Amino acid sequence: MASQSDLEFTYSTIDTIFRRSVGETGDYSGAMYNGDFTLTLEEAQRQKHQFIADSLGIGQGTKVLDMGCGWGPFLTYIKGRGANARGVTLSSAQAAACTKNGLTVEVKDCRQITPADYGTFDAVSCIGGLEHFCSIEQWKAGQQDAVYANFFANLAQLLPKGKRFYMQTMVFGKNMIDYDQISLDAPKDSDAYALALMIAQFPGSWLPYGYQQVERAASAHFKLVSESSGRLDYIETIGQWRKRFRAFDLEKYLLYASLLPRLLTNPAFRDLIAVFRVSPNRVCFERETMDHHRLVFERI
Repeated sequence: MASQSDLEFTYSTIDTIFRRSVGETGDYSGAMYNGDFTLTLEEAQRQKHQFIADSLGIGQGTKVLDMGCGWGPFLTYIKGRGANARGVTLSSAQAAACTKNGLTVEVKDCRQITPADYGTFDAVSCIGGLEHFCSIEQWKAGQQDAVYANFFANLAQLLPKGKRFYMQTMVFGKNMIDYDQISLDAPKDSDAYALALMIAQFPGSWLPYGYQQVERAASAHFKLVSESSGRLDYIETIGQWRKRFRAFDLEKYLLYASLLPRLLTNPAFRDLIAVFRVSPNRVCFERETMDHHRLVFERI
């Protein structure tokens, strides 16, 4: 799995910039437009939150755990429905922002939570977290299936039978290329370069090969009750994010300027800055080297 330092690099680095661009509890995962791209980003994110909450049966008094909660957008939504909501993240900046905004969030590895920590839950969500569970090294060692199976075995302890789990995740798509082709030295318009930027943006992370790999890993403890692709929705979401990131705000642009010393001294950070010039995940979604899926599981 991506280490805490990996996730601090990805998420804490852009914490203030993200919140200045998208809002205090902005959602850093694909929205749900369902083909209606006249919706605002906020409307599409709310539609996604409603879909998740309805799929999990979340209402007044429902005890919910949000794994990899980000800046707390889903927690904020279900708190408004009367849920007893708790989140965990490996980004200290995200946890601090959530706490400041009145949410119950801790810095904790969601894979290691047991009933001894918080008891069991009526529903659990993980919106984008799986993307960080398997490292490139684990994939190379043939451990990816075991990484996911172990996660679902642990998750099963947190949910009584009949209760549901929602997972939203990027996956490698039908046009995924061989790992050995991926390189930052590849032509800038190539799949190999876009995927190399993805690795730079999310160090320590390797995606599953289609949602079917996730379904197989879950099958000992969960049945899949709903699946849908959010690839086109994510492409639109990314376009909306980029408009927000580029919109002028004095404090935000001063923060951009403050990153220049790291740009000059840290090669990994230079790779991350390239993401602001070209959106590698958007390229990968458009070319279907990556896909995106919404999965609803039920404990068996």
